[in-house]
Amino acid sequence: MAKGNHSTVYEFILLGLTDNAELEVTLFGIFLVVYFDSFMGNLGLIMLIQISPQLHTPMYFFLSHLAFVDFSFTSSVTPNTLVNLLCEVKSITFYACAIQVCCFITFVVCELYLLSIMAYDQYVAICNHLLYVILIPRKLCIKMIASTYEYGFTVGLVQTVATFYLSFLMLLIIAGFNTLCSLVIVLISYGFIFFAILRIHSAEGRQKAFSTCASHLTSITIFYGTIIFMYLQPKSSHSLNMDKVASLFNVVVIPMLNPLIYSLRNQEVNNALKRIIEKLCLAIK
Repeated sequence: MAKGNHSTVYEFILLGLTDNAELEVTLFGIFLVVYFDSFMGNLGLIMLIQISPQLHTPMYFFLSHLAFVDFSFTSSVTPNTLVNLLCEVKSITFYACAIQVCCFITFVVCELYLLSIMAYDQYVAICNHLLYVILIPRKLCIKMIASTYEYGFTVGLVQTVATFYLSFLMLLIIAGFNTLCSLVIVLISYGFIFFAILRIHSAEGRQKAFSTCASHLTSITIFYGTIIFMYLQPKSSHSLNMDKVASLFNVVVIPMLNPLIYSLRNQEVNNALKRIIEKLCLAIK
């Protein structure tokens, strides 16, 4: 049997965001600021939830893990992007690429299912408020979070290995399956939530119920909206540059926005932050 020619891949040459060197320096500065804001925002939110007893509820427990996943999600890609923006030759080694892909997929899947869990949490909080503590006990919260990380890592590992053996179509089917499953859970949960809100007679009660889930609804709309835009672009209008913009928005911008979305109009988070600031001011005096 004749032996075929084989070549070993040691690194990949990256296409890059732009060929304009001056624009690359500008993009480096913008991405660095956004990444720093994302780091401070998500880390600050995690610390605030941990040290504030009034935030020790299932909703904020899930939110702290969403902040961790957001930061990990952007950290799997952004540092390497920053390095390559300043490098003349943009490349990544085979193993570094595999690790980056595995981490990226792991945290994307974790984010998808965390948003689904948080949608269910919102449903219970609004539709079964009196049974909230019974229906979502601490042990169940821990089990759901552990299952999310375990499943995310499994999918990340399997899909990373499959990336080098399966066709693009099969990879798209696997990715689409996880997105669709989590989206179905979110849609079902919010279907029940909206019906429950419509049954509330007072306008004040409806406004209060809607404000409870407004932050989460905004977050999932932005996150899933970006993913759906990337998947469902028509062939005729498909653009590589648009893919780059959508990917960057998903990976770099959304992790920075989530802490703002969940804290700006959240009275409990704002009150907890005020208490911490007051304590720090008293300690300094």
